Amino acid sequence: MKLIIRADASRTIGTGHVMRCLALAQGWKVIPEKAIFVMRTEVPTLEARLKLEGFEIFHLPMHLEQVEDARKTASLAKQLDANWVVVDGYHFSAEYQRIIKNFGLKLLFIDDYGHAEHYYADIVLNQNLFADESLYKNREPYTQLLLGTKYILLRREFWQCQGWQRINPFIASKILVTMGGADPDNATFKVIQGLQLLSVNDLEVVVVVGGSNPHYEQLKLVSETSQLPIRLEKNVTNMPGLMAWADLVVTAGGSTCWELAFMGLPSVILILAENQRAIAQKLDEMGVSIYLGWHQDVSAAEIASAVAHLLIAAHTRVEMTRRGQELVDAEGSKRVLRHLEAKLFKLRLVCQEDCRLLWEWSNDPEVRAVSFSTKPIAWENHVQWFQSRLDSFHYIIYIIVDINNLPVGMIRYELEGKEAIIAITIDQKFRHQGYGSNFIELGSEEISKSLNILSIHAYIKPSNEISIKAFSRAGFHNIGITKLRGHEAAHLIRKNKSPITKLDARN
Repeated sequence: MKLIIRADASRTIGTGHVMRCLALAQGWKVIPEKAIFVMRTEVPTLEARLKLEGFEIFHLPMHLEQVEDARKTASLAKQLDANWVVVDGYHFSAEYQRIIKNFGLKLLFIDDYGHAEHYYADIVLNQNLFADESLYKNREPYTQLLLGTKYILLRREFWQCQGWQRINPFIASKILVTMGGADPDNATFKVIQGLQLLSVNDLEVVVVVGGSNPHYEQLKLVSETSQLPIRLEKNVTNMPGLMAWADLVVTAGGSTCWELAFMGLPSVILILAENQRAIAQKLDEMGVSIYLGWHQDVSAAEIASAVAHLLIAAHTRVEMTRRGQELVDAEGSKRVLRHLEAKLFKLRLVCQEDCRLLWEWSNDPEVRAVSFSTKPIAWENHVQWFQSRLDSFHYIIYIIVDINNLPVGMIRYELEGKEAIIAITIDQKFRHQGYGSNFIELGSEEISKSLNILSIHAYIKPSNEISIKAFSRAGFHNIGITKLRGHEAAHLIRKNKSPITKLDARN
């Protein structure tokens, strides 16, 4: 399987789009699979980082119009037999998505504020606090939305920091400054000016300078001549280490804010682009960060004042740490990738040759333990049961298969009018990986579309919390405990919408 990533970086665009796609690519590589970056811009330091990670880079001509850009990207994806195309950038439109889909490709569109007029992507990812379905009213019926901070894409270097416990000193003394990969307006210089106004002893300052920052020499000069101890770090690859070292940070808005929240590092935010404002304001409202405003409107003295207050406000810093770490974990990439993988699974109707496979799945000790009847099933009884279901109009059984058409599970429905009762079994190799809710969703959409089933019921042992959660994530609502064949059962219901229509002819 291959993943094609279409994203750009430059001094004006910044590096955030590519860097969060890097997080996704790193997760894809763990599977392990192959991710390829397609870019129109050239940023040598960033590209060196991607190549060091083992990713290929394809360059498109700079002069391409968006339509031709989309066609060339899609053609490359088809040529390389890619399973998914990921597109990340504010300059990619509805038309760009439509062209990718016209090539028969699966598309993940990473978005921050609903900037496109229409969404044709298979999945739209918005990892922001204010992400809401209302931003995507104009979307295709098949478009799935992944919304909120549970899907925040953190790079691999942060994964090992899960469970990190920050100790906030009574008086802070270690300050980190990171204003993004480009910082074309040199907001870093103003921050340094502000820190130089502090009349505090024993301060240590580390300033991170991105690879696309054009002001390195000026920053180097001011740091060398400053009475305040300032160390410049360029092209940093161990940001978690610096964030763990620091007591607080002055930062730009954008994706770095999620990394800081995960590391529990109290932050003062300046925004360098308008699209960072909503995130910074919301984080301030939640007590995760202190938002000062647009960098050009904030004086060096105001930066100094905010930092001086935070240096001595230990209780505030402790609360910022707690709230940030409650907001972000390091599982976002895995969650997104599971959705991408799940879209590659398919359903086929059960056939006579599946009889033994279903018997083996049903007699798996873990399956029997969560069944209402825990006794092993005799082969003769299973054959009789299987044949009766195969010949009946009141039952339908799907086999879930992977991209290579290998069976990974079973979904069974008992039909009565416009309603159905669902049961699901997953091969042990695919359990406990988060696929359950995706498989349930896949089956629910299929049964709704093919048979116009409007209500699906699930009956689950109350002690089977994993299964109850999987059904809940797939749109089922728990309505309480009921009796099923003499056993107590949690009763969950999913109400389907009217049948999903076929793809728009334009796709």
